[in-house]
Amino acid sequence: MGDLAADTKVTGSVGRYSATLSRDWAIWGPNGGYIAAIALRAAGQHSQFGRPVSIVGNFLGVATFDDVILEVTTLRLTKRAESMRVSMKQGKDAIFEALVWTCAPMEGLEHELAISPATFEPESVPPTSQRLADAGIELLYPFWSNFDERSESWLSPDEWLDRTPEYPSFERWYRFLPTSTFDDLWVDACRSLILIDTLGWPAVSTLHIDSGYIAPSIDITCTFHRARIEEPWLYAQATSVSANAGVVGCEGRVWSRDGALLAMGTSQLLCRPIPTP
Repeated sequence: MGDLAADTKVTGSVGRYSATLSRDWAIWGPNGGYIAAIALRAAGQHSQFGRPVSIVGNFLGVATFDDVILEVTTLRLTKRAESMRVSMKQGKDAIFEALVWTCAPMEGLEHELAISPATFEPESVPPTSQRLADAGIELLYPFWSNFDERSESWLSPDEWLDRTPEYPSFERWYRFLPTSTFDDLWVDACRSLILIDTLGWPAVSTLHIDSGYIAPSIDITCTFHRARIEEPWLYAQATSVSANAGVVGCEGRVWSRDGALLAMGTSQLLCRPIPTP
């Protein structure tokens, strides 16, 4: 089990930072949302403003669990906002390239029209880890040990093998482990970023069963609207309404327990045949 704040920490100054990738976030290699979260932390370390507004990133290479170097460049700076470019490399290999916006506290328009789809409380159902343990199933990837996941529906192993295709949607309650809340707004935003990047493929897999493909993210876009630094539980929903010619489009949203929309985003996944064992 990893720790979000510790495992995304960056050190350095004056636009050059470093971090060490933790194996606790392994899923087909280092999780893409985890990579993006480290880039977001580097932007937060570099900027004079404290609120993350958005990140747009391209995944350029598959990293190993070792040190990475991040170079952050300010592209535009005003009294209220800053745009930055974040370049992550491992040795000579480009890993991730991102554009990040941040802003100062300010007053402006207010509205909230996105209604949370959550229909149950997380404490009303057992953790997924308990359900898996009761069924004698071990976690396939270390990545999932970083969450307390709660789902209203559950399929037994036999039901899972006999499942039929459904609308490509995936939604759950999530609480990060072992630490669930963070005072730092940049770390808090990383919670939503990781969920939005990761849950697209589980949504796709509800429609395409035993497809013969995996589909890693090639890009991620995430916009941050509100913060709930005191709230441990996040309700995340991912859908995929279109796939064509090997590229799969996904959308994600994250709500707090009080029904506030915290973040939303999109990602594109690139289909690859499952490697022969």
